[in-house]
Amino acid sequence: MARTPRQAADSTASVTAILDAALDLFSTQGFRATSMRQISTKSGVSVGNIYHHFSSKELILNRLIEQYWELVLDPELPLNKIFAEAEFPEDLERMAEAIEQIVSSFSPYILLIYVDVIEFRGEHIRAFYEGMAARFADSYGERLRERQRNGEFGDVNPMVAVMVATRWLFYFYTIENCFGVPMHFGMKPREAVGEFIRLLRYGLLPRPDVLPPNSKEGPNPGP
Repeated sequence: MARTPRQAADSTASVTAILDAALDLFSTQGFRATSMRQISTKSGVSVGNIYHHFSSKELILNRLIEQYWELVLDPELPLNKIFAEAEFPEDLERMAEAIEQIVSSFSPYILLIYVDVIEFRGEHIRAFYEGMAARFADSYGERLRERQRNGEFGDVNPMVAVMVATRWLFYFYTIENCFGVPMHFGMKPREAVGEFIRLLRYGLLPRPDVLPPNSKEGPNPGP
């Protein structure tokens, strides 16, 4: 028998309540320390009804991680619009702002990644990271190759730089926001991110012919 619209709405509401409760519990006390009974109490959905929607607790975790990937891969997400424009490294400041917003908005989901690493050795997140290089290549590959052919980059792989920048920014804001360790670089977040961007753009070793913006010195005239 087909479900009525009311039954379908009630089912959707129950699933949402289950996932919201599990996300809060898993991200604060871990997967194995969370029982179905706790999820039931927090969600207001009976244990039997939880099992009707999810045959195991691990399936709930898996669905939550899938939800996060759906959120971060949404083409309408500001970060993905930046990736689509492929203006690296000019886009670094906008990239940092967009990643900070993601970490702030989705911090419970991000903590699930660490839960998965600790309790499942990354079983549920492995596929996403295995496909990361291919996704960056789709967005940036042709544009970066063109710019490298035009001599706009030094003797480095710019694709690696894009991935390093993205992962570092996620790491930085995760420590600051999710782990609650402000100023873990010994400076305010904006200063730390600014220093990282300068380092990525200009490198650590001196390049006399290229100076950062706002430098008080002019170009080195040579010998």
